[in-house]
Amino acid sequence: MNINLPPGGILINLGCDVIEISRIKGVTERHGQRFLDRVFTADELAYCLPNANIYQHLAVRFAAKEAISKCFTTGIGPEFGWRSASIVHGERQEPIVLLDEKTQALVNALGGTRVLISLSHSETVAMAVAALVK
Repeated sequence: MNINLPPGGILINLGCDVIEISRIKGVTERHGQRFLDRVFTADELAYCLPNANIYQHLAVRFAAKEAISKCFTTGIGPEFGWRSASIVHGERQEPIVLLDEKTQALVNALGGTRVLISLSHSETVAMAVAALVK
């Protein structure tokens, strides 16, 4: 895992999460599109659903949202919802966090400027670490 702070950057807070991929597979099989639409953004689904390893990709994004919520110390709820952040890819396929307006205002209120994310998964487990930085 490598989270690079911008030059002169300040780390404000960290959050992390680990989830078994089988949990995401199970809830997806039980609740289908209703679960997917509740938790993931359209961009995330467009990336994950065509992949052969769909549940790994979904699980690591689920872990990312949990890690971000812990980084904000809010948990998932009224201040930060499942779809408040979207994990997309940059030019080098690095994960990037896109925030909705309400969540960007929360970042600003906490003294940050952005959220950095690091993702990883194996065959059975997905994990994410989020850093609120200034």
